[in-house]
Amino acid sequence: MALLGLLARHALADGVELSQLSTQRTEEGLELSFSTRFELTRAAEDALMKGVPIYFVAEASVLRNRWYWRDARAARASRTWRLAWQPLTRQFKVSTGGLNQSYFSLSDALLSLRGASGWRIAENRELEDEGRFYLEFSYRLDTSQLPKPMQIGLGSPQGWGLNIERTLNLAADFSSSLTTP
Repeated sequence: MALLGLLARHALADGVELSQLSTQRTEEGLELSFSTRFELTRAAEDALMKGVPIYFVAEASVLRNRWYWRDARAARASRTWRLAWQPLTRQFKVSTGGLNQSYFSLSDALLSLRGASGWRIAENRELEDEGRFYLEFSYRLDTSQLPKPMQIGLGSPQGWGLNIERTLNLAADFSSSLTTP
């Protein structure tokens, strides 16, 4: 049983598990909520503790199915989180947009960037066309924002491969839900 738990922890350390992904149409537009589970790899945690900030990126695209041509992109949204260790204050700092939050532990900092709720990814005017729509979602550790010397040799990111991609069909009211236990 302990070996099974160790293997499950190792599998989780190699990637991101998407535990919840849902959309809901409101008066303002289409909102996305998601939740992930992952742990930083040893290489990423070592770099973070040496003062290298790491970035996580969530991207969502709403596309309309077309039989006669490539699918049309109705909307696209992206959100970036920056995680950094502040050695003078001995705190972790999570920044997104213009907002910053400090945490005393790495686990609390990671908890704040593992998901989002009520994130508007499309305006209602972008979804006025009739048709069938679907959502392409991705969440990843963005190695392209690492310092250039660290990017050398990351072609096959050993220890940096935290990412997940999902495609989800949207209902006529633009609602959808994907939940894993």
